[in-house]
Amino acid sequence: MRLTNSKRLSSVNGEDSQLSAHFRNPFTHELRFTSLQKIKIAVMTVTLFPLRLLFAAFMMLLAWPFAFVATIGQSEDTVETSSWWRWLVDLALKAIMRTLWFSGGFHWVRVKGRPALPSEAPILTLAPHSSYFDAIPVTRTMASVVMKEESRNIPVWGTLIKFIRPVFVSRSDQDSRRKTVEEIKHRALSAGAWPQIMIFPEGTCTNRSCLIAFKPGAFIPGVPVQPVVLRYPNKMDTISWTWQGPGAFKILWLTLCQLHNSIEIEYLPIYTPSEEEKKDPALFASNVRQVMAKALQLPIIDYSFEDCQLAMVKGPLSLPSHTCLLEFSRLLRRLGLKSGVTDQVLQEEGRRARKLCGHRLNMKGFAEYISHPVTETLQDVFALFQEHNQMDVREYVIALSVVCRPFKYWDTIQLAFKMFEAEEDGAIVEDELAVILRTVLGVADIAVCDVFRAIDTGDTGKITFDEFRRFMESCPNFVELYHCVHRPVSHNGSDHCELKTSNVSHQDHSTHNNTPHKKHE
Repeated sequence: MRLTNSKRLSSVNGEDSQLSAHFRNPFTHELRFTSLQKIKIAVMTVTLFPLRLLFAAFMMLLAWPFAFVATIGQSEDTVETSSWWRWLVDLALKAIMRTLWFSGGFHWVRVKGRPALPSEAPILTLAPHSSYFDAIPVTRTMASVVMKEESRNIPVWGTLIKFIRPVFVSRSDQDSRRKTVEEIKHRALSAGAWPQIMIFPEGTCTNRSCLIAFKPGAFIPGVPVQPVVLRYPNKMDTISWTWQGPGAFKILWLTLCQLHNSIEIEYLPIYTPSEEEKKDPALFASNVRQVMAKALQLPIIDYSFEDCQLAMVKGPLSLPSHTCLLEFSRLLRRLGLKSGVTDQVLQEEGRRARKLCGHRLNMKGFAEYISHPVTETLQDVFALFQEHNQMDVREYVIALSVVCRPFKYWDTIQLAFKMFEAEEDGAIVEDELAVILRTVLGVADIAVCDVFRAIDTGDTGKITFDEFRRFMESCPNFVELYHCVHRPVSHNGSDHCELKTSNVSHQDHSTHNNTPHKKHE
């Protein structure tokens, strides 16, 4: 694969990809510390961290009896009339939770703008969603949220959750999505009788480098919403909890080891939908996202939870953080080419591609091959694979297999071998392995020659799928070992990358819009 206006990603000659400087995979997060920062973390780990952790646990236990009393006899279908004692419980819980966050280093919570009343905007849309620390605005207002059904059974925490009257989503109920939307609509149209609902429309956590696609659930009722943007202006981002990156406990540990953590909550003006937006929730969601992106000064990228599944793949062929397969997946979804792609469909596509015997197609030929009219989006897909205005459709089939079944990477590799292998011995040569690996990973900077030599121990110049699989299973950190890591441009203007192997040293693109989503909720 290649990137538009850049060097070809799957080129056999191994030229480095020119990743766009503005792009960052929103589903990955990498932390790097200086020696001084590591020393500070070590000192805080044995001093401040255990104290903060114990105090936070104590505050949770202190909040439990208040929430327990308030939820006795509470109905999930109707709103109880307000009473002075429930008001006191609400006030006490807000104070306890604020103390909890203070003990964790969130000494000041900067709030901008005016929070709307439930009767003015029954739904609050929060973004970007990047961490469980995003619960801070929830505990400040005790607004309802959309949560998993299983959350109600968590000791202590489950009782606190029930107090805020959440909308529960059941994964075991196939009709759960419809019921959730109906419940949100029912509460939103109650003229302020129910508490406000806080919704993270991205539906999954990102690293706050952009705003990904908004899900339409919060916008289906067609009522006014108040956009709320979150910022964490800290020197080190120990907050982000993404699909690729530090785990939940590591994020908690590193954050509690920081002397001070900052958060900003900005309430934007209420957004009242037009008649057109009321009829089209997707348009409503898109326009609200543009308003929030402008306030955050962030690009908007049409990635979704489906795309972040590419970042969830573990094993020797887990995707690098700057893979352009995210962009390929987005373009396929826009063209409607991802739906209905089964294992059988991919096998048939593999057979069709093999019959071409490497014959390269131009743009018109590619459109005819997939039976799709030539559009600007299809041209963008073609540009990902083309070299000298021609492409090998086998690369398209490989990439299609990766994005449509990311967790079946061995099936994808086997399919790729079948398309390239010689009929007499079922083997491929080094140049063909280069095409396969760089297309599967969506990057150019893989030291294929070293991989091939490591597999071809008999120096035959050929390898089979079984030999490749045995090598991969014995090398679980394959991408780390054979992936060139980009360094800053050197003083003479040349780019360098370092192959991180034990004994060898060798020398993110997306369309975005600047106009006004481990962690799936």
